[in-house]
Amino acid sequence: QVQLVESGGGFVQAGRSLRLSCTVSGGTFSRYLMGWFRQAPGKERDFVASITWNRTTAYADSVKGRFTVSRDNAKNTVYLQMNSLKPEDTGVYYCTSQGGSRPPRVSGSYDYWGQGTQVTVSP
Repeated sequence: QVQLVESGGGFVQAGRSLRLSCTVSGGTFSRYLMGWFRQAPGKERDFVASITWNRTTAYADSVKGRFTVSRDNAKNTVYLQMNSLKPEDTGVYYCTSQGGSRPPRVSGSYDYWGQGTQVTVSP
């Protein structure tokens, strides 16, 4: 059974930074394509970033240049460094994994999800 646990969310002012972490247990982390999605109140869950097993990354246009996704296979952990945060970045951030190479921007491509961590950015 694969389990994902996110941490690092919180309340920050606009312009500040946060780093989210997601630690995976079970399965073979080094082979997973890992993704980050977020969901604002009353909205759908949207793609934020992804990183493949060989560290190819992808970003939503809204976060490109501000967010960086990375992974540490020795720690079974994926990170999301979020800089220059904006109020519109507010939401619950979810870590997710897939064992294939399905389209990373599509939530249905993923097999397992974490419980989510809240990020709130004040103006």
